Amino acid sequence: MARKSWLGKLAEQKTLLLMSVPFVLWLLVFRYIPVWGWSIAFQQFRPGTSPFDQEWVGFRNFKFLFQDENFYQVMRNTLAMSLINLVLGFVTAIVLAILLNELRSVVFKRTVQTISYLPHFISWVVASSIIVTALSTESSGIVNLVLMKLGIIQEPILWLAEGKYFWGILGISEVWKNLGWNTIIYLTAITTIDPAQYEAAEIDGANRLQRILYVTLPGLKSVIVILLILNLGNILESGFEPQYLLGNGLTAEYSDNLDLFVLKYGIAMGNFSLATAAGVFKTVISIILLFGANHIAKRLGQPRLF
Repeated sequence: MARKSWLGKLAEQKTLLLMSVPFVLWLLVFRYIPVWGWSIAFQQFRPGTSPFDQEWVGFRNFKFLFQDENFYQVMRNTLAMSLINLVLGFVTAIVLAILLNELRSVVFKRTVQTISYLPHFISWVVASSIIVTALSTESSGIVNLVLMKLGIIQEPILWLAEGKYFWGILGISEVWKNLGWNTIIYLTAITTIDPAQYEAAEIDGANRLQRILYVTLPGLKSVIVILLILNLGNILESGFEPQYLLGNGLTAEYSDNLDLFVLKYGIAMGNFSLATAAGVFKTVISIILLFGANHIAKRLGQPRLF
């Protein structure tokens, strides 16, 4: 009976199953089959040689990775940039979503949404050009001009030539580019909050700020927890394009992250085994963080992924 019931459910949902076939095939081809490539991390890989003729070296590539001083520097940069992006991304997106929700003018609200969404659809190649121009010391460098007009600085600053400024520039750039896009899910979550809760709070004498604190934010809690879990799982994914395009030799001490490390010291030097070992390390740590964050959410009684 159970078998018939299961087959009956499959028959009823055959349309959905057929629709899911392309996604399942994509998942297998691009996500699961390439996992066999992890074996390269345990080999002294030589391109053009049969996989069966490769020299197996065990954990030698991982030992070399953990003994490299550059690796710890890029790990510091990766974690720092990821945490900055995580904090700024969460705070700014939630604040903007709440402010947009409080607007009464539909036209103004849609205008602000459209303007804030646009940078997300600009490639990082174009976006980095805009950022470099804005931070220039020439007459086109609007940032230096504004700061000098306000009397905050006395002479132009070489923003992209000093590593100490890079993390801040990257964080602000990420917010500018992705702020509008990140607010979409929060705005959607706000629309699911029962309007009766706002009416009841208003009847009880709650002002606008109190309604935000005691109705809107609690209504967003489940979404915030889920997104936080997902982002913690990607804490080592601090980006590649902005660091590659905005970074240079003068800021490498602060701009190089794990992905650039793989490119410079692995792929560019033909050391594919080291590059794969770094990728395996990043994936394993991300899985551990994902399960850890999910377990903590479960222990605290908060929504979780699984």
